[in-house]
Amino acid sequence: MTDANPSIDFYFDFSSPYGYLLSEKIDALAAQYGRKVRWHPILLGIIFKATGSAPLTMQNPAKASYSLHDFSRSARFMGIPYKHPSQFPLATQAAARAYYWLHGQDCALARQFAHATFRALYVDDRDISSPDTVLDIASQLGVDREALAAALQSPEIKERLKDEVDKAMKLGVFGSPYVLIDGEAFFGADRLPQIEHWLKTGGF
Repeated sequence: MTDANPSIDFYFDFSSPYGYLLSEKIDALAAQYGRKVRWHPILLGIIFKATGSAPLTMQNPAKASYSLHDFSRSARFMGIPYKHPSQFPLATQAAARAYYWLHGQDCALARQFAHATFRALYVDDRDISSPDTVLDIASQLGVDREALAAALQSPEIKERLKDEVDKAMKLGVFGSPYVLIDGEAFFGADRLPQIEHWLKTGGF
């Protein structure tokens, strides 16, 4: 039996400004059309290495300057608080591992953690590359700090993240945010209107 309302897959790196912007909108939009969203933290560093790409701010100076301006402009346009981090880009392995460990126990808690982590970086300018910061964020949500600290170093969670990145690349994911709906791919927070139209019409 085919699912009448299949899930939406949302791939992102916590170090992606546009990933942050879409994260603030995607769940509510999906819910309007009876859909749920599966979140998949990935590591752009690995994907960029495999594809020969680089972060927008580490490409040519003109593109870097434009991107920095557009991050803030897009946030204003979407009505989302945004402060560009003093450290950017930065490693997000600890945050992604924490997400998957939490997701294995409580999906709703994992989602809360993801939002809190994005906002810690893009609103409060906290260094989410630091495991201590990740542990602090999770602890504020009631997560057992010692248990999470151990999980971040566990071979199982490290392998889970590696598998998620590998699967994403096999699906054609090349950046963040990358959304798959009914087999259709949408790249970038600026594709939100197209995503909404797709959900509304059932495809176009």
